[in-house]
Amino acid sequence: MGIDNISNDHETDKVMGAEGEKAPYSPPPPFEGDMVGEMSEAERNIYDHGINKFSRLGWKRLTIVLIVEAIALGSLSIPSTFATLGMVAGVICCVGIGLIAIYTSYIVGMVKLAFPEVATYADAGRLLGRRLGCGRFGYELVNAMLGLQLIFLTASHCLTGTIAFMDITKSGVCSIVFAVVSAIILLLLAIPPSFTEVAILGYVDFASIVLAIGITIIGTGIKAGDSPGGLSGVEWSAWPKEGVTFTEAFIALTNIVFAYSFAMCQFSFMDEMHTPRDFVKSIWALGITEIFIYTITGALIYAFVGQDVSSPALTSAGTLLSRVAYGVALPVIFISGSINTVVFGRLVHGRIFANSPIRFINTKMGWLTWLAVITAATIVAFIIAEVIPFFNDLLSISSALFISGFTFYFPAMMWFLLLRKGSWSEPKNIALAIINAFIFIIGMVVLVGGTYSSVDDIVIKYAKGEVGGVFSCAAPE
Repeated sequence: MGIDNISNDHETDKVMGAEGEKAPYSPPPPFEGDMVGEMSEAERNIYDHGINKFSRLGWKRLTIVLIVEAIALGSLSIPSTFATLGMVAGVICCVGIGLIAIYTSYIVGMVKLAFPEVATYADAGRLLGRRLGCGRFGYELVNAMLGLQLIFLTASHCLTGTIAFMDITKSGVCSIVFAVVSAIILLLLAIPPSFTEVAILGYVDFASIVLAIGITIIGTGIKAGDSPGGLSGVEWSAWPKEGVTFTEAFIALTNIVFAYSFAMCQFSFMDEMHTPRDFVKSIWALGITEIFIYTITGALIYAFVGQDVSSPALTSAGTLLSRVAYGVALPVIFISGSINTVVFGRLVHGRIFANSPIRFINTKMGWLTWLAVITAATIVAFIIAEVIPFFNDLLSISSALFISGFTFYFPAMMWFLLLRKGSWSEPKNIALAIINAFIFIIGMVVLVGGTYSSVDDIVIKYAKGEVGGVFSCAAPE
């Protein structure tokens, strides 16, 4: 499938030239109601500076930003999913869902190339809605889903930061204090509004998660080797654990889905690229890296720890090494989390000030409004982290409600409604239709089954008293 596979039956969506050639990439107009030539000199300077500020991302930096956004909390939940699903199903799901995520991310990228005016996933929702006769509804629905998912992601990082600080300090300080500290750090790191600026921290972020995982794998491996019976004495299984319930199995599956959620922010990231067509290199580099890290991390830590593996996985490294691992992981916990706040801020701030130079965040009012938006987002994320203090369930419910769409059924719909070209009887279209229909079904199953399982598990855990009440000082799970 290529860029020429584009159906342009809606006049407002056309991007092809008069002779059928592909139109060169150009950024969307600065303001919906004004022309650049009508700006004052001061406004034009602000505009030019803004365009330069937000058009510096190359494919290598895009890869780093995607890695920072993607390879974080997902890797910390994978070992526990292996304990539930078993080694065989765990590996198959990690590799299989990873390959699907690469494909759907490719679709997202092709939509961005075909429709350069699409700056966020919500804009793509508008295009889908137009084809279905409900453009405004599609935009608002996807906008709400994207905003909520980004807030949930920030909340999950806030919760992980709380767990990390409690594990590192081993103190009697109330967990809410550490949650507040985590929220403040996430807010401070979200202040730079450009992804190019955040990419600089990406190298620290990636090194952080790789070292933390490495410490955990080595620590659990040594611990397993020194235990009675050695590695052969570890209780792990190739098959799902005995007596596994539907709820447990589905939460494990949605945790893997969560780990491959990078397509969600791709429109926003690509909007800053100086050469958008290079996105394919980025998604392949990220996808293969993710599949390798997740599969190795899940398989090895599960094989070394067995059924008692914790989530987040760093806790399984032992008292001393888990403290070291969490200390090393602090950059990835907070840098990756802050990127979600930045994307949310760009989404909301850009919409509020769509027709104003304030959206470029290079004036006093731009900075004041930017800080107000990301502060409000961080406060809401903090509240969610306190209301749902279960690491796996928080990841699971966000996967079911939102990532099921961004990674599965929305990209499938994009192929059917925006990218398909030619007769349905063509062999290529038949094959792609089957593939995308299958992906759509997967998304629907994750949406329904995952939502039910997440809510059911949260209710069960509160009923069993496995965690304290909302905004309590009890340790998060």
